[in-house]
Formats: sequence, C-alpha cells, structure tokens
Amino acid sequence: MKKPEIVITKNGPYEIAQDIRLNQAIIATDDRGDSVGWEKGREYAAQEEDYHLCRCGRSANKPYCDGTHKDIHFRGRESADRAPYAENAEMLTGPTLDLMDDSSLCIGARFCDRGDKVWRLVEESAEPEKRRQAIEEACNCPSGRLTAVEKNGKMLEPKLEKEISLIEDPCANSRGPLWIKGGLTVEGAGGEKYETRNRMALCRCGESGNQPYCDGTHYECNHMRGLDK
Repeated sequence: MKKPEIVITKNGPYEIAQDIRLNQAIIATDDRGDSVGWEKGREYAAQEEDYHLCRCGRSANKPYCDGTHKDIHFRGRESADRAPYAENAEMLTGPTLDLMDDSSLCIGARFCDRGDKVWRLVEESAEPEKRRQAIEEACNCPSGRLTAVEKNGKMLEPKLEKEISLIEDPCANSRGPLWIKGGLTVEGAGGEKYETRNRMALCRCGESGNQPYCDGTHYECNHMRGLDK
C-alpha cells in the first residue's frame, strides 16, 4: 500500500513525502482589504528525502521543524470530526446554484466576504454575474469550507496541482495554515486516514481547536505574526 503523502506524527511535525512541492500562496487584497485572489510567493527547494514541517508553531526555522515541539512538550491532539465533508456541510439552495458550507473548517481567509458575500450571491444566482462571483469566491476558499454545486449535483472545484502552499496574509501580517492541494493523502498519528479532498488547510500554529485542521486561531497567535521569508 502506498505511503500517505502527509503523515501527522504524534505530538510532532507533519512528515511530508519528498516529491511534494512546497511554496507560498499569498492572499491578494484590494484597496479596501478584501481578499480578491492568490499570488505566488517563494518556491522552496526540492527535497532529496521526506521532510518535516512545523506543527507546533514555535520553530525558529519556519516552515520547517527544528525540534522545538519536544522542548515545549507540544500536545497535538487530533480532535476534528472525521465524518466526510458531505455529511457535515450545510446546503444553501439558490435558483441556479447551491452551496455546501462546513463552518468548522473556516480559516478566516475572507474570500467569501467580498461584495455581497457568497451566501447572498448564491441566493441571487439567477443573475449571471452574481452566479459567477459566487463560484469564484467558493473556489478561492483554501480550506474547502465552501463548495459551489451545480443543480445537477456536480461539485465545482478549482484545478489544483498536488502541492503544499504556506498561506501568507500580508493584510493581517500573519502566517496562515498549510494549504493542502490536489487530493494529497493525510494520515493521522494513530494511522487513520483523513478524507482526501482537493482543498484542505492544516493548522501550523499549534493552537487550533479543530486539529489537524486550521480554525483561524493563528490570527490570535503572536508567534505567527510576520511572514515567512
């Protein structure tokens, strides 16, 4: 059986398969501070062996682990509901478009708040421009909290390559979670598999109440201030 591409080690870092690319994804904002898209940031060097990304948030060598989790006696208990996304998500119905929403996965990236907000846009999706904006905002949600759904049941997903992006939020001067893209497989510390999805966001501040997923707590963490170099 193929080894998972991401393994959550017990009270330690994420172990990443060597062939998984690592880069930065920067939240782009307009003059009002609204999130409008993604910009590419640094591309990290390819690794010759499996590598480890900090999960406790305290490494002095972010995004990589430097062993600090041992010094601070980090306890990374995985508390997230393991039910499939489709079971946890609420469904909002619009005239030409529906929206699945699992609020427990919100990371605070704010794409859904632009303009009339994605929920109202879905309700008013009979208007082509509002339908287009609703799909765009849902697809920009990095955690996959929001998923636009056609009336025939087709889930609309952005095309994402298999890679990990460090979310950077210059507007908030904050490092965000690991953006897990393209259906990378994730295994918990106990050997259990998490649902494989096109978009997920894993905590890297160490403080999320929904481990291993990000819940936006990084915005409150002083140790996540600033941006990765």
